Amino acid sequence: MTTVHTLASGSSGNALVFSCGDVRLLVDAGISCRRVEAGLRELGLADLTAVLITHTHTDHISGLRTLLKRRNVPVYAAEAAGRDLALRLPEIKGRLETLELCRPVSLGAVEITAFPTAHDAPGACGFRFDTPDGAAGLMTDTGYVTEEAADILPGVALAVLEANHDVETLRSGPYPYFLKRRILGERGHLSNEDCARFAVTLAEQGAAEIVLAHLSKENNTPAMARNAVETALSAAGLAPALFVAPRDVPSGAHVVLEAGRCRR
Repeated sequence: MTTVHTLASGSSGNALVFSCGDVRLLVDAGISCRRVEAGLRELGLADLTAVLITHTHTDHISGLRTLLKRRNVPVYAAEAAGRDLALRLPEIKGRLETLELCRPVSLGAVEITAFPTAHDAPGACGFRFDTPDGAAGLMTDTGYVTEEAADILPGVALAVLEANHDVETLRSGPYPYFLKRRILGERGHLSNEDCARFAVTLAEQGAAEIVLAHLSKENNTPAMARNAVETALSAAGLAPALFVAPRDVPSGAHVVLEAGRCRR
């Protein structure tokens, strides 16, 4: 069985665990090691095969140093992100594995394909996971849907997509101008509307479940994100299962099934 759980999702910290048989992958460690370990124990997924890093912003790696002291697991990242990690974390020496973008690698029964995202961090990427049960994809922290993401993600049964902000809420909110400009820029974060358009594309290609992730606490709400995506899907005559990842607690199991079917 192949499952995806989010451990935390949002600007204050991100972590996700992907499990297929005896392969268990932690994607990002942007919360404390204590919280990561507690979440894994709660889910019965304590034995990790590897850690994958999307990029090196603090809300994605803040717990990694302590985790590496406690666990002897390899860490996979794109080349530029790996160089940044090596500079920041001496504990990673000898355990860092480089992912070539858009080139699949296999860990047991799981084939992992990293693809570039448009974000202001070196080597930022998302992932596609192909398994005997079906495929899942993760794309957060991107100012727009890159060509590579648009090429690699269609066909997944389950997609975890960034719905970071409502544009008007961000524009009229209290953030300083430079921060608004960064978030709205091509190397910032994906809006609800842009997420909705890509969710339609993936649902048309067989995605049976969409999980909305990395919501801004200040510039979005679960209701706004869900409504934007649900409206676009409904207008296209599509009705995949739609969920919003919890900000601070582990999610339920999102189970990837064969033939593009998912259940939770």
